[in-house]
Amino acid sequence: MHKYNTIDLFAGIGGIRLGFEQTNRVKNVFSAEIDPYACKTYEANFHENPYCDVTSLDEEKINNIDNFDILLAGFPCQAFSIAGKRGGFEDTRGTLFFDVARIIKQKQPKAFLLENVKGLMSHDKGKTFNTIINVLKNELGYTVYTQVLNAKDFNVPQKRDRIYIVGFKEKISFSFPQTKILQKNIQDILEKKEVSSKYYLSNTYLNTLRAHKARHQEKGNGFGYEVLKYNDIANTLVVGGMGRERNLVVDQRLTDFTPKTNIKGEINREYIRKMTPREWARLQGFPDTFTIPVSDAQAYKQFGNSVSVPVINAIAKEIINQLDIRYFENLNYHLPEINLHHHVNQQMTIGA
Repeated sequence: MHKYNTIDLFAGIGGIRLGFEQTNRVKNVFSAEIDPYACKTYEANFHENPYCDVTSLDEEKINNIDNFDILLAGFPCQAFSIAGKRGGFEDTRGTLFFDVARIIKQKQPKAFLLENVKGLMSHDKGKTFNTIINVLKNELGYTVYTQVLNAKDFNVPQKRDRIYIVGFKEKISFSFPQTKILQKNIQDILEKKEVSSKYYLSNTYLNTLRAHKARHQEKGNGFGYEVLKYNDIANTLVVGGMGRERNLVVDQRLTDFTPKTNIKGEINREYIRKMTPREWARLQGFPDTFTIPVSDAQAYKQFGNSVSVPVINAIAKEIINQLDIRYFENLNYHLPEINLHHHVNQQMTIGA
């Protein structure tokens, strides 16, 4: 079956690439990621080190990239200075989107998938998003489709809204994948065995969290600390701040209450703990075969910054389906014409 080449920009740990490779229809020919710890995880799973600063790719280096059909990029969002300007290609200079756009302009792939936080749509009162779409459509000449999709609508037990931007070089009628019924919850992603006491909160820290939450509630504010029930789904995995405390669980399997780290107080006897990096990986739809070769701190950062793999996979199938349709249309167009009338008469003569 026909395969399509992809490139993986701002690759992180390869979540977008993984979602496409799970279709068994693509071959990745180039990867780029600047974070050395993410590169370590990427190499452990894809057997290549993607280290590359996309901003350093000049015209010659871009030309040297193998021809590819689909560009993949979970590009970071940076501020655009477009006040009073046309909001076109040149106005994106100094942003990482500009580097994606110039690679598209130079290599002219058949399609692309860009992923970003939902907030990109409202950044600078919508001007940033409008600039991006204007460049892709009107200056690069792509047919563009956008939609916000939530991981929980693809049988992933996590609330995670993201904006997905899909583009095709040719005019193609594309539809984003249909949602699925959520059949999983927190219990489905928990470790099967007892986890280390290092993931359990100290009673001192737990009391501090509760006190902070009470103070914020008095002021009418929310506070990023929540103990989930087994039949709940996770809050959005985020990096920094109260990221881990937003998705605490009760796990009564702990038998060794000896602290593994320097904590204030003793391990709480309510059995409240943080999720493990492997549980975060499952909340992003990564298979258990995905290797985690970095520290817990780096792993939380990497999975928090990554994508929901099942969502990517569903989009990938739709993109490939549309490319297949156009591929076989073009294939048939170039086949030599067959005189069907002649063949029918010949068969009738033989049969007589």
